[in-house]
Amino acid sequence: MCVTCGCSDGSDTKITNLEEDKLEHHHTHTLPDGTVITHTHSHEAAPQIHAKIHNTTISLEENILAKNNLLAAQNRGWFKGRNILALNLMSSPGAGKTTLLTRTINDLKDKLTLSVIEGDQETTNDAEKIKSTGCKVVQINTGTGCHLDAAMIERGLEQLKPPLNSVVMIENVGNLVCPALFDLGEQAKVVILSVTEGEDKPIKYPHIFRASEIMILTKIDLLPYVQFDVERCIEYAKQVNPQIQIFQVSSTTGAGLADWYGWLTEK
Repeated sequence: MCVTCGCSDGSDTKITNLEEDKLEHHHTHTLPDGTVITHTHSHEAAPQIHAKIHNTTISLEENILAKNNLLAAQNRGWFKGRNILALNLMSSPGAGKTTLLTRTINDLKDKLTLSVIEGDQETTNDAEKIKSTGCKVVQINTGTGCHLDAAMIERGLEQLKPPLNSVVMIENVGNLVCPALFDLGEQAKVVILSVTEGEDKPIKYPHIFRASEIMILTKIDLLPYVQFDVERCIEYAKQVNPQIQIFQVSSTTGAGLADWYGWLTEK
């Protein structure tokens, strides 16, 4: 168990390459002497032992975050060396991340080369939607885990193989807490909030808004039908993060998407 947020330690993570239909399983076993062995299984190769971690008295929280940050720095260097823009898209479940992604890919596919790492606890449903656009996509299923981490991204990139001078969109697991704690090596975090949620989300979940460079307010076509105070939401977001840049969009009608696309292509 990850003591930082109380979720899985990643031992039940599955990575699926939809292009090659390759599925990897990661399992952890503890030996009587306290040694922990992690195995990776795929239908293309025999199980291999990837790591041994001996039972040691340490601060687990510091160790987990320190290890993650080291791998994130390596991922960041990998992206920079290939001139790849990596964005970490975060939101609560149902905020419209996948719909925004598919609309963005379809609208910009002739201007930008995009690839996607899709994070969910289970299923490849969202990855299949991404694949239908013609975009390269790898699905990471975290099992009981509530967020992606840098090690998962490293393994996902091995499957995705994004080209030079491109964009990698990382759709994190739906959660407004833990994804903000784990650096993935991205250039920027993007938090997505829909008008079907409360306008007070930025002050209820401040860390994710404070950590994000961009806030995208989605589903604005539904504003006539919901009770949502846009100005107050923006005020709360600026209160938490005065530098945050905000786009108001509808992935259904296309309203406001030009501003989001302009930022993305400029980056």
